[in-house]
Amino acid sequence: MDDQELQQWVERVSLASFGRPFQHRARFNRRLRATGGRYFTRSHDIEISWQQYTEYGAEDVEKIIKHELCHYHLHLLKKGYQHRDADFKTLLAQVGGTRFCKALPTAAKRREPYRYKLVCSSCRTEYLRKRKLDPRKYACGKCRGKLKLHTLDLAHKS
Repeated sequence: MDDQELQQWVERVSLASFGRPFQHRARFNRRLRATGGRYFTRSHDIEISWQQYTEYGAEDVEKIIKHELCHYHLHLLKKGYQHRDADFKTLLAQVGGTRFCKALPTAAKRREPYRYKLVCSSCRTEYLRKRKLDPRKYACGKCRGKLKLHTLDLAHKS
């Protein structure tokens, strides 16, 4: 499937589910990984994750399209188009769109491991961190004791 076929698909879903035409641009974005799609308020364009389509198929992507079209139509009607708005939640339920897309398996694999451990010198509570920080600026959350920073050796850890 290419962008032109996606455009036609979004136009069909818009007319069938919302009774209103989609008059802007829809395209795939091959870099979207953490989200299934995006709606741009300035240009009114929609981007859909290519990875969601290849991994989960047309049925799940159609739910994502409906989600993005909810943003689109409500924004153009000057109604509440954000996730927290009642208008958005109601319309999404009516058309059968999804609130959240499924997580991609590649996103879980690329998680960064913990590199640092903070240890309280008083109560020995341990805090794992991915980023390095200055322990002088922080205190233990349990006893307010001083923290000492340790670097974890990732080569020996499995």
